[in-house]
Amino acid sequence: MYDVAVIGAGINGCSVAYEFTQTGKNVIVFDKEGVASGGSGAAGAFISPKFSRAGELKEIIEDAFVYSMEYYEKNFQNFFTKAQLLHIAKDEVEEETLKIFKEKTSLPLKIPEQKVLDSLTQSARVREYVSLDAGVVAAKGVCQKMIAAAKFVTLHVEDLVWEDGYWLINETYAAREVVLATGAYKTIINEPYIGLRGVWGHRIDVKSTFENPYSIHQFVSISPTNQGITAIGATHNVHYHPEINKEPYDVKQGREELLEKASRTVKIDDVEIVKDYMGLRSGSHDYMPLVGPLVLSRETLECCEKKIRVKRPDFENFLYYPHLTMINGSGGYGFVLAPYLAKILKDYIVSDKHISQRIVPARFFARWAKKKI
Repeated sequence: MYDVAVIGAGINGCSVAYEFTQTGKNVIVFDKEGVASGGSGAAGAFISPKFSRAGELKEIIEDAFVYSMEYYEKNFQNFFTKAQLLHIAKDEVEEETLKIFKEKTSLPLKIPEQKVLDSLTQSARVREYVSLDAGVVAAKGVCQKMIAAAKFVTLHVEDLVWEDGYWLINETYAAREVVLATGAYKTIINEPYIGLRGVWGHRIDVKSTFENPYSIHQFVSISPTNQGITAIGATHNVHYHPEINKEPYDVKQGREELLEKASRTVKIDDVEIVKDYMGLRSGSHDYMPLVGPLVLSRETLECCEKKIRVKRPDFENFLYYPHLTMINGSGGYGFVLAPYLAKILKDYIVSDKHISQRIVPARFFARWAKKKI
């Protein structure tokens, strides 16, 4: 019997496992392919705020950015590189956004070195930009380190049954708590209201004459050069899903797109592609992450119709799966949000601390249910 079972070994699942092992809990982690084998392993793993004018998503990512910078440096220093970030506007609309961001932000801004500005293309140089201290994480390495104190099992979890006060997993493993961190793939719990979407990510590691000390972001993300390798990546294909599309992803076309977009920002020549990383990243339909317990949709519809109909339903009145929670939907900010959200989820499970209604999965149930009744 395990205290906690985490299903999914991307950055969300690994962050949750780390939180619980740090409290002495007996944790088991399952993944059908391996640690950071999907979207997390394909991520550039940049630690960055969201550059927008305002909004709830900007606020939560900014809080998570500040938290995660300290978190990685304190707990995973060997897998974390501090690097100044240079975010360049794509167009005139984003230029106005960056101007407003710089006026309102409390984050300390920096001035880029002249040699970095000189490495930009002429079109990138004339655009508005924001620069500040940020970082990059070694994606697979940090995920593996996070679950070092947990038991890891390569297993496709297909059967999850609640009986006698615990969850039985594939009729073999038992746990008191289960956390779903399965990304945008088919969920084990078949609930129609869960609003997730998949976005295909592709990253290439390249060798070239280009030497870059910064994290540069414009049309794609370009990492600092490390031991002659620069990573170029993007969450850039909303139409491809490995569980839906019949044709395989076109790797060659993806490479060409990444290099073409990178060349709009920096002068990059004599490129040799060293390795490709690809995977499905999960986002939500309202772009906010999902963290917390899952609503029993059928049972709640049957018992609580009047409580659902009100303009602002109280989520406490819904019926929930026992000892089953989710962490998901971080989009391209997985390595920023995961440590922050994992702590929120751990505090909820261990200490019954409140989770904001803006990020709980119940918000999607409330919207879905109103259309059904």
